[in-house]
Amino acid sequence: MTPDTVIEIGTNALQLAALLASIPLLAALAVGLLVGVFQAATQINEMTLSFIPKLIVLVLTLVAGGPWMLQQLMEFTSSLFRDIPGLVA
Repeated sequence: MTPDTVIEIGTNALQLAALLASIPLLAALAVGLLVGVFQAATQINEMTLSFIPKLIVLVLTLVAGGPWMLQQLMEFTSSLFRDIPGLVA
């Protein structure tokens, strides 16, 4: 196993992690922005008003995108296990 191979595997793993993390984070960011605009317009300074909608959207995003995320992780892991004999030799 060469250092280039290790770097390639690590790069692929980090790209997959960034992709899977970006979906719920972007959804929470969008809701946080909308709630922030609403709070600024109405001058309501309630902390739970910004936390609860983000939490709900985060859970809904994970429920909706969870099967796809799990499939991506399983494909990456399967391809890694399938390629191990060729990488070691």
